[in-house]
Amino acid sequence: MARIPDWKNRAALTQRILYLIPTLDQSGAEKQLTLLASALPRDEFTPLVATLTRGGFYETALNEAGVETFAINKRWKFDPFAAWRLRRLIRRLQPDLLHTWLFAANCYGRLVSPGAVPIVVSERCVDSWKSGWQTILDRRLASRARRLVANSQSVADFYQQIGFPRERLRVISNGMQTPPTADSGCDIRREFDIPEHAPLIGCVGRLAAQKRIPDLIWAMQLLQQLRPDAHYLLVGDGPERQRLVQMIDRLEIQPRVRITGHRDDAQRLIAGLDVFWLASEFEGMSNSLMEAMAAGVPAVCSNIDANRELVVDGETGFLTGVGDSVGFVQFTDRILGDSALAQRLGQSARQRIHDHFGLPAMIQSHVDLYREVLTQTT
Repeated sequence: MARIPDWKNRAALTQRILYLIPTLDQSGAEKQLTLLASALPRDEFTPLVATLTRGGFYETALNEAGVETFAINKRWKFDPFAAWRLRRLIRRLQPDLLHTWLFAANCYGRLVSPGAVPIVVSERCVDSWKSGWQTILDRRLASRARRLVANSQSVADFYQQIGFPRERLRVISNGMQTPPTADSGCDIRREFDIPEHAPLIGCVGRLAAQKRIPDLIWAMQLLQQLRPDAHYLLVGDGPERQRLVQMIDRLEIQPRVRITGHRDDAQRLIAGLDVFWLASEFEGMSNSLMEAMAAGVPAVCSNIDANRELVVDGETGFLTGVGDSVGFVQFTDRILGDSALAQRLGQSARQRIHDHFGLPAMIQSHVDLYREVLTQTT
């Protein structure tokens, strides 16, 4: 992490945007922040990134892009010493705008930032997991943010329902880079000792209750009756891992299932799949689903608001009910049995990401937002 520079001796040629996020671990919000901060037009903005707890995977990419990073080193859920260090950092850096990401950073940033610094907060999920005190805190702090950026309409609707003013909500979808071509999957199959022509189905994400992975394991067991040569990749790690391993063993499908753990090359693995699965009961806007669509991989997903914003049912993939393991099997079997359908779905999905969820549009939307907020401030 960089030492704190003396901004008083630096010519104020650009607007300083200070980003605050809990960590720079390899996850969706952290990736989007990194893409945004790295690509901001430097003739207008100077991006700086502070982490509330620690750095992580994306710190290297930020530093390589010339973005300075700082660590607050928070140790406890409420750490008054971290709050003091954050306030001191903000005063030293003198940002023109503070952009916070995710619950902890959104709270700390709004609590300690001087009133003269405009604040934009980012929410990335329909946070139905929040307890009463967290929701109350969100409401109490709402007036301290000039804008709340949601990465999907469903997230914006959720925060409007809990009391954030509608006129200060802004939807800016995740930005995705479409790879030039999709991976053939041959290398991936060799890596995991899977027959070269075996159908390969997978999901990518944290192995947590929200993702409803047991629904997919049941779907794997059912699909084995129709396609006994099919294999499956579960890419990710999390608190549900041991439970899922036990379920896979109990259903006797372990020879066909590979749990990879956390992978830095998850996007490469996604590109080698024949079908991508996402069974979540709630999401913001799934980066892994966007990566599958960008790679031209047909997807079968749970029919929730966030997924409907990405997947056009029957055109760029298929939607099925939350918890509907049979629906996952039926649509997957249909895709695997019809190469023309699979190709059409994949091409349409890839085009949809390119047309509506490209990285340049995400960057420009934030630039427009910053100009709007900073103009109102001055």
